[in-house]
Amino acid sequence: MAKILVTGAAGFIGFHLSKRLLARGDEVVGLDNLNDYYDVRLKHDRLKQLKGDAGFRFVECSLEDATAIEQLFSTEKFDRVVNLAAQAGVRYSLQNPQAYVSSNIVGFMNILEGCRHNGVKHLVYASSSSVYGANTAMPFSIHHNVDHPVSLYAATKKANELMAHTYSSLYGLPTTGLRFFTVYGPWGRPDMALFLFTKAIVEGKTIDVFNNGKMRRDFTYIDDIVEGVMRVSDKTPVANPAWSGDSPDPGTSYAPYRIYNIGNNNPVELMHFIETLENSLGKKATKNLLPLQAGDVPATYADVDDLMNDVGFKPATSIEDGISRFVKWYREYYEC
Repeated sequence: MAKILVTGAAGFIGFHLSKRLLARGDEVVGLDNLNDYYDVRLKHDRLKQLKGDAGFRFVECSLEDATAIEQLFSTEKFDRVVNLAAQAGVRYSLQNPQAYVSSNIVGFMNILEGCRHNGVKHLVYASSSSVYGANTAMPFSIHHNVDHPVSLYAATKKANELMAHTYSSLYGLPTTGLRFFTVYGPWGRPDMALFLFTKAIVEGKTIDVFNNGKMRRDFTYIDDIVEGVMRVSDKTPVANPAWSGDSPDPGTSYAPYRIYNIGNNNPVELMHFIETLENSLGKKATKNLLPLQAGDVPATYADVDDLMNDVGFKPATSIEDGISRFVKWYREYYEC
């Protein structure tokens, strides 16, 4: 049993992770600022499920509030921290870049300081497959260089990895960054493709299909993501004795620092994803084919060998099963 801070606890991944941690007996302090980036009702409904557990306490707070974060850490003395709070979304970063600097850079800095000064044994934080940016060598490996982001969102996630490494190096803080690949499932984010497509198809509206449907994504089901986070959280990183500055490995370090991909290791073309959704809904979509959007990458594909080797887990939920479960939840939640 551990005392764990989960930031972004009212969010998609944070909610599911908190449920799993509570189920195994951990004490969870959930932090979220409940912003209106998407429907706040969904966040409150997630929280209702968590608040029914005696092991859960909720704190409404923004990561950017340095004083509040400092007080929280000094009072609670967490064993571990899982930082999932962030300003998400590639396309939104084109319209509101300041939100990404505030939450993803300033906010993450406050988390690092809280961990440093209060004896946190392991910081796990959300990175993103977006950091691979202009890379085209597939599958994407944590051992590849990722210095060419194509969105500000991706740049802030890359910055998080660099900031975490600095704290691992200077202060011996064990940190693990997780590059998530297109997460989907029940209670998902309304700004993500599956949610947008489902809503539009149910309502008989047209769906926007970017890159003429030729996008390929490593869609990863939420339960697989959470299982990966749980296993990685339980494994505190150590220095890699084979690391060399002559040929630096981006995924490990001479410090207690690690990076992992968590993806399905099976990219699916967007058109096939839509067809699977149509089959599950029993209704065809009206499609508006559009070019690739600024900041988007045409394909993602995760190399998960390191995750398998280190924690013995590889995501495996098929999109047929995952989409079916999402549709079932969607129809029940929205009564449609």
